[in-house]
Amino acid sequence: MENKGTLQISMQNDDAIISMTDSGCGIPDDIQPKIFESFFTTKPAGEGSGLGLDIVKNILEKHDGKIEFQSLPGKTRFTVSIPINSNEEA
Repeated sequence: MENKGTLQISMQNDDAIISMTDSGCGIPDDIQPKIFESFFTTKPAGEGSGLGLDIVKNILEKHDGKIEFQSLPGKTRFTVSIPINSNEEA
């Protein structure tokens, strides 16, 4: 979070919830449906692979988690939810 932002970590039922909010320009409406697609980037050629959010989403889904976002001008929040297994064997 280059300028300002917040990081919140909490539990909700059996899930760990990690919420990251920044104070950037927000994600334009026209690209919001694409941000989790493989190779989608808003960076100039050679400066980004467009794999970051796709990889995060796939890893979370393999662990029954999820990533969601809300974006408005001046603020974007990404929320990650990961189930925590409290019945692990030692």
